[in-house]
Amino acid sequence: MSDLERRVDIPVRHLERNSNPKCNGGLENPPSVDRDCKENSLMIDGKPYPLPETWTESSISEVVLKAKQRDPRKKPDEVFQYVDVSAVSNTSFKITSTAPTLGSDAPSRARKAIETDDVLFATVRPTLKRIALVPPELDGAIASTGYCVLRCDQTKVIPGFLYSFLITDHFIARIAGLERGASYPAVRDSDVMASWLPLPPLPEQKKIAHILSTVHRAIEAQERIIQTTTELKKALMHKLFTEGLHSEPQKETEIGLVPESWMLIPIGELFETQLGKMLSQKAKIGDSPKVYLRNKNVQWGRINTEDLLQMDFDDREAEKFRLRKGDLLVCEGGEVGRAALWNGSIAECYYQKALHRLRPKTDRVTNEFMVHWMMFAFLLTNTYGVTGTRTTIAHLPEIKLKPLLVPVPQIDDQAEIIAVIDTAEKKQAGHQKKLNEFQALFRTLLHKLMNAEFRVHELEINK
Repeated sequence: MSDLERRVDIPVRHLERNSNPKCNGGLENPPSVDRDCKENSLMIDGKPYPLPETWTESSISEVVLKAKQRDPRKKPDEVFQYVDVSAVSNTSFKITSTAPTLGSDAPSRARKAIETDDVLFATVRPTLKRIALVPPELDGAIASTGYCVLRCDQTKVIPGFLYSFLITDHFIARIAGLERGASYPAVRDSDVMASWLPLPPLPEQKKIAHILSTVHRAIEAQERIIQTTTELKKALMHKLFTEGLHSEPQKETEIGLVPESWMLIPIGELFETQLGKMLSQKAKIGDSPKVYLRNKNVQWGRINTEDLLQMDFDDREAEKFRLRKGDLLVCEGGEVGRAALWNGSIAECYYQKALHRLRPKTDRVTNEFMVHWMMFAFLLTNTYGVTGTRTTIAHLPEIKLKPLLVPVPQIDDQAEIIAVIDTAEKKQAGHQKKLNEFQALFRTLLHKLMNAEFRVHELEINK
């Protein structure tokens, strides 16, 4: 009798959780037990979607070999590579780091011996999708017991095919329905082993795995390009704001090195600053609801208008807090200093008290120059006492914002600096767009190849 013919003792409450967004990996339309399995049939029984005649089906347990455990503490002087649960990226689906560990220092969870092409699936918080193929350089390493180690019987299933299937939303949603524990949700290895698996013929499995891995390699290459361009942009901004455009001498100031001809001027002398409207219960239910920006909407160099809320603004408040195209918005809390220009994409828009609005009161500086300086000073360097996104200043109230010094070059130099940085950002955006397209292609192919909506059995794949 096969595993698919057996009933597994899984409480009904676990199956019912597939309809709960918190337990289905965040899917908008998760598979439901009633829709996909019909009349209380268990997850591993039957096909959740039609399969071609040439495909078969199986439980995962029927196509894998038993992986062994090893206690590294028995060889206390031997160093081994340890793969803990945090070592796998849930975006690249790769092992991104390992810890060389002395046998005598091995944690109690370091027990699962892994080999090249083993598939790792993290059973702790499985909806995080920490899934990876073991590369040749980690053959013989040891993984945490927080992984289910799947060693493919390659006469039945190709490692790359099984690995790809585990990434699908379909599999993650179904395994999420078996989670146990509220604060530390997990599934058992037996849950993974008992899960349903579609099985194309081996040649078709190989082609599916090859196509998906090819797109995945393109994604990785694009990510490396973006990382390189990001580092180049950082170096470019550092050079522009500390050395300027004309190779002039530098001077040491309260905010570090700047070109000798640049003036240091407090923000309060350059800009009119105005915090937005305080949110209140009364404002939520007023007679004149209008859309407004909050801290969350202002990101570095861009404003996200996909999730706008409304509150009431009377005539006086509307005049005071209405945004104009080109206004500079700066976060007062959260990631303090995060800044972006309002582009006027919504004809009538306002803003909340968590944001400062800056408007130049002199022609010595432009908002376009200032938004780049804010990114350099707050995000890329420690100019105002900020490191990354953490700061000793929990908030940036107006009284602390206004005294901050800004290095101000001549207006023509500002325009040239803006043009140089904008060109770099456009290239970066182009690379990001291409990455997004590759990622969308991967998701589409993953879904349609695994569901047999796309067939590859007639394709010629170069080895």
